Amino acid sequence: MGRLFNKHIIVAISGGIAAYKSAELVRLLKKSGAQVQVVMTSGATEFITPLTLQALSGNAVHQHLLNPEAEAGMGHIQLARWADALLIAPTTANVMARLAQGQADDLLTTLCLATQAPVLLAPAMNQAMWTDSATQANLQILAQRGYQVCGPAEGEQACGDVGAGRMLEPSQLLHALDKQFEQGLLNGKKVVITAGPTREAIDPVRYISNHSSGKMGYALAAAARDQGAQVILISGPTHIAVPTDVTLVAVESAQQMLAASLEACLGADYFIASAAVSDYRPAQAAEQKLKKYNADHGLNIALIQNPDILATMAQTFPNTTHIGFAAETQQLITHAQTKLKAKAVQMIIANDVSDPSIGFNSDDNRVSLVTADGVDELPLLSKPALARRLIDAICKLSPH
Repeated sequence: MGRLFNKHIIVAISGGIAAYKSAELVRLLKKSGAQVQVVMTSGATEFITPLTLQALSGNAVHQHLLNPEAEAGMGHIQLARWADALLIAPTTANVMARLAQGQADDLLTTLCLATQAPVLLAPAMNQAMWTDSATQANLQILAQRGYQVCGPAEGEQACGDVGAGRMLEPSQLLHALDKQFEQGLLNGKKVVITAGPTREAIDPVRYISNHSSGKMGYALAAAARDQGAQVILISGPTHIAVPTDVTLVAVESAQQMLAASLEACLGADYFIASAAVSDYRPAQAAEQKLKKYNADHGLNIALIQNPDILATMAQTFPNTTHIGFAAETQQLITHAQTKLKAKAVQMIIANDVSDPSIGFNSDDNRVSLVTADGVDELPLLSKPALARRLIDAICKLSPH
């Protein structure tokens, strides 16, 4: 279940006897390396306690739509953005009816409307309720809107009836969540991604760098892997765990990153340059630590320009599809369009790093996709969710 590692999963529990199974589901998700947040309706707390789910998930359970303790009282929106997938288990007939009507009168239904992540339903109800025409009509509406229905299974029910309506077992729901991150758009493709900052040595203890965390590049690596790609991640120094089944090439400087990229891109289908590469480096790095002999005197460092990795790769590998990033503080689209033409690449992903909510080190981002065909603005998303949207968009680019 490596695809669930570090994925953000919301398990929403509604009021049905099958709620007891959700505790085991949360345990299995945590064992698979997922980060789990639990949402409970008031009815769910009649069947299983929030304390149980808090202990298993490692996070406080979310029960209320309006939470004054959350930032600006909008915790439900932050939670909706955080999710990579949302699973309602169990999904009662009542919840299905409310979702079909588009209601948002509690935390669970509001999350379903607010999230960009896939929503999975695990129906659990009496067999007569399941086969009722109203429930089946709601089922059709929800399926048309993109909700994914997992089950139900057939068998003996808590009420003594036998038939369809049992919630799938936790292991089956775990598999359904795992499959969300394997669509195969990049099966057989080789993807090379650069990530993180570079460090340009001044002396053995000092360097020039930037604020890049590498989160976006690592999220892209995981998203490309989930689509079946062979992924090589060329990363400057970060503190992020490497996604499973991704080959890491660790580098420090821009020159090292270029050398690693040239080697890795042999036979590559896509090159995604998400690293924040230092534009300049010291002309000469001191072999010994520079000493501060006189506090009144400054330090002058001669800088020379680093190689343009993206432009070099586009020129060297013309049959590879190249995607770059533009981190700007002004004239975002204009600068991105200029970079698209100057570097002769197929897409520039532009983001405004002057906005602290989506700048370096943030967990969320809002970007614009700039191609020769125009500009596509994406909404504010968590970086893992955004990475999946970006990989989908990249896969739709015409082969170069």
